[in-house]
Amino acid sequence: MDPLGLGLLGIAALILVKEAGLPVPVPGDLLVVGAGVAASQGELDAPLAFLTILAAGLVGGVMQFTLVRGAGRDPLLRVLRRVGVSESRLETVADRLRRQGARGVAVARATPGVRIVAVAASGLAALPLVHFVAGLAIGNALFVGAHFAAGLIVGPSAVALVAGAAGPMLIGLAGLAIVGAGGWWLIRRWRRAPSTTVGDWADACCPACLALGAIGRADG
Repeated sequence: MDPLGLGLLGIAALILVKEAGLPVPVPGDLLVVGAGVAASQGELDAPLAFLTILAAGLVGGVMQFTLVRGAGRDPLLRVLRRVGVSESRLETVADRLRRQGARGVAVARATPGVRIVAVAASGLAALPLVHFVAGLAIGNALFVGAHFAAGLIVGPSAVALVAGAAGPMLIGLAGLAIVGAGGWWLIRRWRRAPSTTVGDWADACCPACLALGAIGRADG
C-alpha cells in the first residue's frame, strides 16, 4: 500500500479508537480538516477519504455504545472519569436523549462540547440500537462534513502559507495551543465547571468549535 493510503488508514484508526471511548489526546476535528487539506492537494481521493472517516467513526461509536450497555460499562466510565467526564454529566445528557431519541443523538454528535459524551450517554439511556445508529450517522456526517469541507476550501492557501513559513507557523501553532489550553483551564476554574474537560479540547479544538463550545457554556 502507498504511503498516502497508509496515512488515511492511520487517521481512520485514530478516529475509530477515539470514538470507541479511549482518551486519545489527538484533536479529532483537526484530523478531519487535515484529511480535507490533503484531498484538496490531490494526495487523497476526497470521496474515499470522507467515507472512510465516516465509517471509522460509525464503527467506533457502535463499539463504545455496545460497551456502555454491556460488560464494559464500569471500566469505560472509569476511563471517562479520569479525563474529567463525570457520570452526572453523562446522566444529564442521557435524560435528554431518552426524550429526543435519534434526533437528540444527531444534534449532540454535531455539537462541540457535547459530542464527546453523546455516545456513552446514549448507552446509559439504553436507546434502541437502530435509533442510536441513525442519529450517530447523521450527526457524524454533519460534523465530519463541515470539517472536511473546511479542509478542502482552505487547503491550497494553507499549504502555500506553511511552505513559505513552516518554522514560524509551527512555533505559532504551539504557542496558540499552550495559550488556548491555559485559557481553557482558567475558564474552568473561574466557572467551577467540572464538565469543561481536556477531553472536550481534544475532541474539538478548531477555532469555530471552540467558539461554539464557549457559547454553549455561557448559555448553560
